[in-house]
Amino acid sequence: MITICHFSHLVQEQAKKYGERTALSYRDYEKGRWIPISWNLFADKVSVVSNAFVALGVKVQENVAVFSQNMPEDFFVDFGAYGVRVVTIPFYPTSSSSQVKYMVDDANIKIIFIGEQRQYDIAFPIFALSGSLERMVIFDRKVVKHPSDKVSMYFDDFLDLGKDKKNQEEVHRRMVLATPEDTANILYTSGTTGLSKGVVVTHDMYLHALRENDNVLPLSDNDVFLTMLPLTHIFERAWSYLGLAKGCRLAINLHPADVLQSMKEVHPTCMSAVPRFWEKVYENVHERVANLPALQQALFHKAMKVGRIYQIDYVSKGLTPPLWLKMKYRILESTVIDLLKKNMGLERANFFPTAGATISKEVEAFVHICNINMVTGYGLTESTATVSCDRIGQPYTIGSVGRILGGVEVKISPENEILLRGETIMTEYYHKPKETHEAIDDEGWFHTGDAGYLVGNELFLSDRIKDLYKTSNGKYIAPQQIESKLIVDKYIDQIVVVADRFKFVSALIVPSYTLLEEYAKTHDIEYTDVVSLCQNVQVNKFLMERIATLQQDLAHYEQVKRFCLIPQPFSIERNEMTNTLKMKRKVIFEHYQNEIEAMYKD
Repeated sequence: MITICHFSHLVQEQAKKYGERTALSYRDYEKGRWIPISWNLFADKVSVVSNAFVALGVKVQENVAVFSQNMPEDFFVDFGAYGVRVVTIPFYPTSSSSQVKYMVDDANIKIIFIGEQRQYDIAFPIFALSGSLERMVIFDRKVVKHPSDKVSMYFDDFLDLGKDKKNQEEVHRRMVLATPEDTANILYTSGTTGLSKGVVVTHDMYLHALRENDNVLPLSDNDVFLTMLPLTHIFERAWSYLGLAKGCRLAINLHPADVLQSMKEVHPTCMSAVPRFWEKVYENVHERVANLPALQQALFHKAMKVGRIYQIDYVSKGLTPPLWLKMKYRILESTVIDLLKKNMGLERANFFPTAGATISKEVEAFVHICNINMVTGYGLTESTATVSCDRIGQPYTIGSVGRILGGVEVKISPENEILLRGETIMTEYYHKPKETHEAIDDEGWFHTGDAGYLVGNELFLSDRIKDLYKTSNGKYIAPQQIESKLIVDKYIDQIVVVADRFKFVSALIVPSYTLLEEYAKTHDIEYTDVVSLCQNVQVNKFLMERIATLQQDLAHYEQVKRFCLIPQPFSIERNEMTNTLKMKRKVIFEHYQNEIEAMYKD
């Protein structure tokens, strides 16, 4: 049973039910093992944090910020804040100094919680520039403070403030007065098209989202979640809260680069992921298979062929596979697919929600063929995550983003824009009435900026309205659709399609430098550095041949005719990507204007 209650009470209610059972766990890098945190200890930490907030004089509905990688302390602060009706604002751990200052000023932040050294080094200088910041609380005791730092304390010292029970009466009073209309978080959008906007998310929005997701997702308190995305991301945040409300165990992956290792150690049953994760899995598996002996390669490809017929031709359509096919698939599953899942730590997989961007149909089909229940979905920060998702055990369509969730209304505008209305849809951007009015029309419909269409109750995405390109020949191009087809190639690490106002489609491609170097060496291609490798005629011809194969089913005017290999990755540091790893096309086009012009000069 799910526990649906105001977040000020959630952890305490779960502690009454589960006691010493593990609620959270995290890897201790010094001890080399995962450390469990019981529901009772979780509840105690939350109560102490609530007391500490009152001791510091933090007022009802006042904003505090958390600038950290995923840590147990994130949850202590969140639920401790909810207990005294304080609003938490998570910052992406990769946020730049200018982004942090913008959010601190915009939300009038007085207290900021810091994860590790990198975040400290970015946040501390902002004190001299901010008119609101008063105090910093540091999670990691190993962080070295600046000699002039008189404004920070370590988290242990913050907790000491909360051990005095003199503020317990005020804490209890606030908990009693807590309402569903209270703001829980202000979540800043990634800012692909301009300055970030703070989405106001209330407790009521979360509670509606939890209830509706629980109606369609087969979770139990035996499930083990592994956090992979930053808790700043509404997808991971809402998903983690759903797990806590169901009594699941949350294994907190501190560093994104360690997620594959964590999967093998934790053996999660569920994990939220963006499409790029599964694209990497797809690429890595096929790369490893290519190096196997011929007999094992043949067995793998046979398993994939039989699996496609079984999973895609029958199961996805709600049809019962014939007995011979079922037996054939089970044999190949036990000899090939189960081994593949075990090597990734996914032998206990329940289901894996995936959203955040367009996913290649080939990759989506591959995951299902491996008998991993990928729940493809769609949502935004402004919709408290899920708008639509697949249903386990029900028919699904490769390429769709699932069926509309209960409590959410969806309408497609004459311009094919997806419009949303419902209890989980935001009503305002923080302190931005103009932007709020532009996003929400007079009938209460939120304009997502995403193009799509409905087939019955199943939603399909076309592209971002603002990202649709029109060639000089008058043809409309959906760049994400093309990019999702090509990104599955193991030699392509990042890709941005170019087409707007040009005669044909081209692309800026960041290749997998390691694999490209291996190709060059095995084919006796001489190069001196990455730049010369990217400019090599033979290398470019080789990659064009692979691209031509992948885009065969695209219309002629949609196909990439030319590309430029970029000798350095697109990065957050150069403002070419958001903290959620979305491409800032306008910035990239500005940075590579010369390269783009060269592709069209003749």
